[in-house]
This record gives sequence, C-alpha cells and structure tokens, in this order.
Amino acid sequence: MATERIMLIVEDDAALARTLGRSFERRGYTTLHAASLAEVEAVLQTHTPGYAVVDLKLNGEASGLSCVQALHAHNAATLIVVLTGFASIATAVEAIKLGACQYLAKPSNTDDIEAAFAHVAGTTEVELTNRSTSIKTLEWERIHEILAETGFNISETARRLGMHRRTLARKLDKQWVK
Repeated sequence: MATERIMLIVEDDAALARTLGRSFERRGYTTLHAASLAEVEAVLQTHTPGYAVVDLKLNGEASGLSCVQALHAHNAATLIVVLTGFASIATAVEAIKLGACQYLAKPSNTDDIEAAFAHVAGTTEVELTNRSTSIKTLEWERIHEILAETGFNISETARRLGMHRRTLARKLDKQWVK
C-alpha cells in the first residue's frame, strides 16, 4: 500500500472528473472522486489520498478552499493542486495558506497537474516582469477576493463592493471561464 498512489479529484463537473480520473489511472494512480465538501469528508473516513486535485468553484455550499482545508487537516503530507477557471491572486494566496502546494488556471492538462505535484518547492528562477497591473485586472482581483471571502455569494459580494447585483453579474458573465 505504501507504493500505491491514491488521488482524490474534487470536481463538480462529472465529465471532467471522469476524464481526469481515466488519464491519471493510465499513469498508475488510483483515483477517487468527490463533488462537494461532504463527499470529501466521507472519502477521508476510509482513505488517505497522497494527491488531490481540487476545483476552486464547486456547486453547492462550500468552495474548493474548504476542501483544501479539510484535506490538509486530514493529512498535511497530501499534495494538493487547486485547479480553477476563476484564477486570482487572492484565491491563489488563500489556497496556498490553507495547504495547497500549487494553483493552476484552467485549462490545464494531466501533464501540467503532474508537473505541479513534482514542483512543490519554490524557486528563485521565476522571471519578474516590469509590466504594471491594469485597472481592470485590479478590479477583477478585488472582485475575486470578496467572492472568496463570501463563499462565492454574488449578492453579498455586490453589497460589500457597493455595486448592484446585476452589475456584478454582468461583470462576472464577461469573465467567467469554466
């Protein structure tokens, strides 16, 4: 059992979860699937995965950040990669603080995810850019920061940002990538 590679895929899109699962099974992993925090907790009752791929935005009551926190609390040695179509600096920082080893924006393939598991330690070789951040990027990151704080509750996020809910919904419709 020590050499067995158990991976938990936390994804509410069943088709994507199946595709990822099959791809990782071909690479020698045993895969498990959960679509919510409750399902993650149920899996953790009987298994201790060494690897996890967690979608940031899950349908239902909890975000993927809650799943990252539960996985890390269960076994701090679990390598967790957060995979999201809603990438922002705020959610990346929170994911790492809660125990994720890497944070990838969709679309990412199996090679990207496996490379993220292998690249756990930080590096000083990352190229720094002199490009300044645009106002739109700053606005988008602030929206995502508040979205993460409110558990992806659009009404509460709009209230905290001081904007109408429909305005926020329109902005999100322009940017949503899943």
